[in-house]
Amino acid sequence: MKHPSEDIMNYMKAGTRVHLSGIGGVSMCALAEVLQGRGMEVQGSDMMESATVQHLRSVGIPVSIGHSADNIGACDVVIRTAAIRDSNPEIAGAVARGIPVYERAQAWGAIMRGYENALCISGTHGKTTTTSMATHIFMAAHRDPTVMIGGTLPLLGKGYRVGSGDTIILESCEYCNSFLSFYPTVAVVLNVAADHLDFFKDLADIQHSFRAFADLVPDRGMVVANWDDEGVRATFKDYTRPLCRCSVKDKTAEVHAENVSFFDGFGDFDVIAEGKHYAHVSLRVPGSHNVANALCAAAAAYVLGVDGSAVEHGLSEFIGAGRRFEYKGEFNGAKVYDDYAHHPDELRALLKAARSLPHKRLICAFQPHTYTRTAALFDEFVAEMRKADVAIVAEIYAAREKNESGISSRDLCAHIEGSHYCATLQQVTDTLAAIVQPEDLVLTVGAGDIYRAGEELIKRG
Repeated sequence: MKHPSEDIMNYMKAGTRVHLSGIGGVSMCALAEVLQGRGMEVQGSDMMESATVQHLRSVGIPVSIGHSADNIGACDVVIRTAAIRDSNPEIAGAVARGIPVYERAQAWGAIMRGYENALCISGTHGKTTTTSMATHIFMAAHRDPTVMIGGTLPLLGKGYRVGSGDTIILESCEYCNSFLSFYPTVAVVLNVAADHLDFFKDLADIQHSFRAFADLVPDRGMVVANWDDEGVRATFKDYTRPLCRCSVKDKTAEVHAENVSFFDGFGDFDVIAEGKHYAHVSLRVPGSHNVANALCAAAAAYVLGVDGSAVEHGLSEFIGAGRRFEYKGEFNGAKVYDDYAHHPDELRALLKAARSLPHKRLICAFQPHTYTRTAALFDEFVAEMRKADVAIVAEIYAAREKNESGISSRDLCAHIEGSHYCATLQQVTDTLAAIVQPEDLVLTVGAGDIYRAGEELIKRG
């Protein structure tokens, strides 16, 4: 489908009638409330009923279940989530009637143009956690930010908030180059690694995308880069525009950590900004990767003039985002956690963090996410899963894909000694129930619905 030539800003005004296709998604439901707050007449559709749909109806946003061209009604413009294709009846119907159709990212890009500060947090992984950390900091600073996170944050009770301050904080995804529709004034880049290879050609293509994202920052703004990540350093080699390097290892970086220590796996460190002490951070989420995430969130706050005391208070209250090393409960004397990790680098960081907590055995129930990612990063997934004391591998979660290669989680298990293959989530739960012992640490891991297996296990306890 050819994108409309008219600037979406022409529709971002009070009285415009807008239809959101896929309104129940995390980013779309937030978008719906923000647009409603701008005085626009908002409606939408989704494939199924949900708590999000019910909430939207409760605030006066009508939602239809199922997709139909008739749902559009007399709307002036349609905005769709990335998962909805041109063949969708609502999109095809809008095009046939000459109603412009825009992408969700374009709408968010238009919204952030109305804020003095647009803090956009990107990276192959760690985005949700770091965006959540930044939200805690800016809330502690009483900056009243508007926020969009790709997960649930206990502080907010959901994944977004509509504020009236001068700052908007957004998790910014590289998939399909979505973040290139944004207008960041501060762009955080946590890491750059090979992923989403169903869209990107290779790592060089991904690095080019992140460089293009950084180039969107105006001269008055700043790129905040995690200089401990090899992919980030390669992406910003010879970069001449405003750049704030963050590092745990390199003391020459503009923002760096000193006096780093760990207590039962939880990081404690000082933030040094341009040679001066800025804040002391004591984390309540484990792992060295979260030290890096917190340092980047603190650097973004520093760049935007937030007092170090807000960094200290905000991060001291952060206990994690939904599905990010989230404690779920216990079964047979074993603690059960859930995490969204679906890339080998994320899995490596998760298992390292879990190892730092008290446990007898580390049991990892992993559900690979998409066939293309599993095939492209097969050896890396095998290497990480071998680090668990007990590995359970659920069948691959298809998400948006069809299995054109015939790959299966059985193939992973064939290379992981002592592992258990489970074709269904029911089998995952049954396997866990049979093997879990007191003092084990159980992880359910993946971007699909593997969390359901852990929740069912806890119910059996």
